[in-house]
Amino acid sequence: MRMNTNPGDRARPWPVRPAVGFLHPLEVLKDQDLDLAEKREILAAWASDASAVEHRPSQRWLLGTPAPVPLSEVLSALSRLDREMFS
Repeated sequence: MRMNTNPGDRARPWPVRPAVGFLHPLEVLKDQDLDLAEKREILAAWASDASAVEHRPSQRWLLGTPAPVPLSEVLSALSRLDREMFS
């Protein structure tokens, strides 16, 4: 997690970088430049209610992504990542 540890500095509301370039949660899983913790961080932010689309609670739109995706697909990617982490 890339958090600023200096107490005098303002913390970002989301410790994760924007998901620039990702069209779908499965692309996060395939990204070779991210470690498992970073992938989990991005997917968890994507699944969060903070990324919910107004009037469409089953959709999530994460900062840096071009369009919303179904929450079920984000949760599926998180589940798959968890299986990788703990197998």
